[in-house]
Amino acid sequence: MKRIMRVIMAMAAAMFVLTFALSALAQEAEPGATEITAPHVPAAPGRLIIPASSMPQAIPAGHRFAAHTNVEILIPAGLKPDTPPYSGYGYETPQSVACHYGLVTTTDAPGCDPNTATVTPTGGSKTIAIVDAYDDPLATLDLTVFSEQFGLPLPGSNFKVVWANSANSSCPVNYGFGVPEDPTGGWEFEESLDIEWSHAMAPSAKIYLVEACSSYDSDLQQAVLVANNLVRCGLTEINPSTGALGTCPTSSTGRGEVSMSWGSGEFAAQTTSDSCANLDDSCFTAPGVVYLAATGDSPGVEWPSTSPNVVAAGGTTLRRNPTSFAFMQETAWVVAGGGQSFYETRPAYQSSVSTITGNSRGVPDLSFVSDPNTGLWVRDTNNYENEINYGWWIAGGTSAAAPSLAAIINNAASRSGVFAGSSSAELGTIYTDKAILADYTDITLDYCGLYMGTSTRTGYDLCTGVGVVRGYLGK
Repeated sequence: MKRIMRVIMAMAAAMFVLTFALSALAQEAEPGATEITAPHVPAAPGRLIIPASSMPQAIPAGHRFAAHTNVEILIPAGLKPDTPPYSGYGYETPQSVACHYGLVTTTDAPGCDPNTATVTPTGGSKTIAIVDAYDDPLATLDLTVFSEQFGLPLPGSNFKVVWANSANSSCPVNYGFGVPEDPTGGWEFEESLDIEWSHAMAPSAKIYLVEACSSYDSDLQQAVLVANNLVRCGLTEINPSTGALGTCPTSSTGRGEVSMSWGSGEFAAQTTSDSCANLDDSCFTAPGVVYLAATGDSPGVEWPSTSPNVVAAGGTTLRRNPTSFAFMQETAWVVAGGGQSFYETRPAYQSSVSTITGNSRGVPDLSFVSDPNTGLWVRDTNNYENEINYGWWIAGGTSAAAPSLAAIINNAASRSGVFAGSSSAELGTIYTDKAILADYTDITLDYCGLYMGTSTRTGYDLCTGVGVVRGYLGK
């Protein structure tokens, strides 16, 4: 009996010590007290959500395309980023990503640790237009808070929301409330991710958020045309009295990027060349514009990333040491979209990788960290499916890749002074320089595709394309 009592007393004492320690860790430091500086790792992993907007969408009668987002959301277990010094607690900050991809010069963060990386990316110029569906009413506020959190320039006049509710869209021209909101909240989160990480990777670029009235082809077509005009001449060219979209003057010399994080299954009419009378490949040919699109978050391919007129943005997993948070490996993200198009033939810029793509357009072209389990901090204060959160989330999906790579390409062009005149020109540079180790890092680990049947390999592959960026050269 005494032995049993001793065991019980010992267990009680241990529980008391454990409870006291946990209580001390949970409390915020009092004024004058010594704060605990060790990184806090959540006791349980966050909860992963795939929004309804990221699921395949039914195509209504009279349409041939219905887009879905390519975003996944990790609700971190009680975490939010700290500042300074921009601690991400193992999840990626603008500083850690810029460090990892060689976009800044830094010695303060061994392994580009998100808790210690403090060098903020700079640069960018001209225009990046983000095309999404539905309205994000708190876009400007969230972008401002994100910028303050991570030491980025406040967006100010360099950010503007534009409603693509022209006469040919499904919104009435004089609809007093502009573009409707997405009731699921998924598109609003997508927009926060897109604008925040394009701003993070090119803080000095002008960013337009172009909001389509719906995720259907006719409305997205109008939004792409508006985005084209914004890049080319800085105008929406929508006649306020008639709602006519209009075009930029032929003398326009604007340059920049259009990012599209959405997509859907391929369809036969995508290859039609009709001067963008419908949403198809011809919509991505405005002079001076480079287009990027996410390849998707499931095995296989989706359009518009398979368009030969678009830079296809794929995804990777960025693995870190769970104790030190130092970089370990970057591998293929096993569920990222990739493969051979059913309808698009191999473009000339992929002739050097024809043994991989065959006679088809292969995707992706280039990749970026997209695994939500190793994802990016995003600020979004919309209520998501009745989930009340403090506004900080971890984002993944190839939706992270498209706007981030658009901004990196913009920043590279602003530094060299040479903006590509088209996506094909940009892709020609990427494929020409793909083997230059100072420009790109080849990803040779892990698998992707249907039944995990596609392997990464040395050189181009259908999981990660030419790999990931290294610095600003060769883009």
